[in-house]
Amino acid sequence: MNKLGFGLMRLPWSDDKTWNNVDIEKTREMIDAYISQGFSYFDTAWVYHGGMSEKIFGELVAKRYPREKFQVTTKMPLWNVKETADFEKIFNQQLANCGVEYFDYYFLHAMNKDLFEKAEKLGGFEFMQRMKAEGKIKHPGFSFHDSPEVLEWALERHHKEVELIQLQINYIDWESNDVASRRCYEIAAGKYNKWISVMEPLKGGNLAKVTPEAEKLLKSVQPDLSIASWGIRYAASLDNVIVVLSGMSNMEQLEDNMSYMKDFKPLSDSEYKAVEKAGEIIKNSILVPCTGCHYCTDPSTGGCPKKIDIPRFFQLYNDQNKYSLSNGLKWNYGEASKNGGSPADCIGCGHCERHCPQKIQIISELKKVKETFS
Repeated sequence: MNKLGFGLMRLPWSDDKTWNNVDIEKTREMIDAYISQGFSYFDTAWVYHGGMSEKIFGELVAKRYPREKFQVTTKMPLWNVKETADFEKIFNQQLANCGVEYFDYYFLHAMNKDLFEKAEKLGGFEFMQRMKAEGKIKHPGFSFHDSPEVLEWALERHHKEVELIQLQINYIDWESNDVASRRCYEIAAGKYNKWISVMEPLKGGNLAKVTPEAEKLLKSVQPDLSIASWGIRYAASLDNVIVVLSGMSNMEQLEDNMSYMKDFKPLSDSEYKAVEKAGEIIKNSILVPCTGCHYCTDPSTGGCPKKIDIPRFFQLYNDQNKYSLSNGLKWNYGEASKNGGSPADCIGCGHCERHCPQKIQIISELKKVKETFS
């Protein structure tokens, strides 16, 4: 299996409400191009694109390609599980949504200490083992958003029940205290020898468009490769990594990713040194480590009661720090408020913070955004 995975979380947008603003024709073109080049791994989830991502996969992949042409992963939303019977109800709906009889990989979604305890209480691990025995899950696992200590605790208890772990790995989070990519990777891949699926290799696009100083450094080493290629190749170069997910939003991003991943070459020693230096520069330019996952605003998690497009405002806030405040960014700030609330409308309910995998103090950060653009 080629290591470039197609993440179905950041698909092309349109005004078509039928598919929750996903441009189906552009998505179809991207999927066809991806499969035509021999790539095959798709990653979706119950919550992506307001609950439409799995159905889009079913329509554009499962209905149109033979089963041997693709592998698909989806995830159990523990926050929607209220009792043990919900596991099977949701799982059966996911099979129907995706149009398949089994999942190649299946995760408990966005696991942290509280959700691990909930999964244990309601029998989530046992459910996955039962589905594996019935042939409906080939490889069970979980996606993870918590500390290395929690990961160690979870794997001590459940390492025999999982085969693949999805971790956030990128070159600015590798040594961070919050995400701690390296420590989590060393526990999962090193100590427990698990396969690794990598999410957020570009940290929600923050590593696709970097500061001029960092870009100059990377281009001096590999002038013909895109800035985004560094993040994908960095993650794919690690042992035990079987797939690196990219949430591609247009054909240009897809074609760029395929150009260097079809015949993948791991980073050289000189490239590692360059990316480490660039990472230090980039880290200082990112004020809010938002990856744009939209868990904080997605209707399937409850959404923001004031309809604030939190990830978009954080992107504008980070951009103004990287490139200095401009009239264009001020205009974008006003546009971002037209279809919903602005940071000034935040009521501090905390819903967004409860669903943020990055553990961002969203309420206080929105106040800074408001002050910056006032």
